Amino acid sequence: MGKKGILLVNLGTPDSPEVSDVRRYLDEFLMDERVIDINAFQRTLLVKGIIVPFRSPKTSKLYKEIWDENGSPLLYFSKIQAAMVQEKLGDEYQVELAMRYQNPSIASGLDRLKAGLVESIQVIPLFPQYASASTGSVIQKVMELVGKWQTVPPISFINSFHDNELMIDTFAENAQKYQPESYDQILFSFHGLPERQLKKCDHTGQHCLKKDDCCSTLTDVNKFCYSAQCHDTARLIAKKLNIPAEKYSVCFQSRLGKEPWVQPYTSDVLKALAEKGKKRLLVFCPAFVADCLETLYEVSVEYHEEFRALGGEEVQLVASLNDDPKFIDALVAMVKN
Repeated sequence: MGKKGILLVNLGTPDSPEVSDVRRYLDEFLMDERVIDINAFQRTLLVKGIIVPFRSPKTSKLYKEIWDENGSPLLYFSKIQAAMVQEKLGDEYQVELAMRYQNPSIASGLDRLKAGLVESIQVIPLFPQYASASTGSVIQKVMELVGKWQTVPPISFINSFHDNELMIDTFAENAQKYQPESYDQILFSFHGLPERQLKKCDHTGQHCLKKDDCCSTLTDVNKFCYSAQCHDTARLIAKKLNIPAEKYSVCFQSRLGKEPWVQPYTSDVLKALAEKGKKRLLVFCPAFVADCLETLYEVSVEYHEEFRALGGEEVQLVASLNDDPKFIDALVAMVKN
């Protein structure tokens, strides 16, 4: 029998921090109909006419701040994750890495599995919480590509792993080295999404954003809601660390544009905590399995400086899952189970 194929897919990264490569990356990323979910004509005008031309030089400068001798941190750790999963799984499996945007592409990863004559393909989007703009986009792209093959092998997807016990354990253990009990407040800062995308996931039309705490508990109605899964991840990590509810906050970062995104915004929470006299904050970013621009710069630099300007003292980032062996065990267990 042939090997079993595994495709690990993360979001993506520019090939370099130079403006031209950042422009290509942003163009592919933001032209995705699931990322900016408006009609194609408006999306093209917005992305190609406004966002990419003006944002690329600024974003290039930010990538240069985190780029090191290993290149892109996200790609560097993703490659290590794929290699460690391959080593753990052994010769019965063929593990490939892909990025939803730019390189290595999903098409190239699938082609390598096809050339390896695998008997099946399991796709693991490396996003703990399901969102149409991330996991949904990966699934759609894979189905579009494989759907053109003459022979379509058995194929399966991991929809989310927001409550994976080994992942929760890894985040909790990463936090222990910072002595979380010594901080004034713990923040769980997740990547943001437009509110309209949350509403689209509410097939009843009667739940999403109808009350302030609609995301606080997972139910049959909101079980695929990104925000609800984020709250559940935060609750589980806090429970593992014995952090009481009043000492942690869930918030959302990386807002783009002026329309309402998932709230509360991380910047607003920083301001509110500073006004209450909080000085030291410990921040988790559990929407990411590898450190990247949003963690290494947005949290560690921008939010740290923003909080200090408000009268606070410290914003300390908890390292992401990166190459932690326990997280690799989590991915291996997903494959085998």
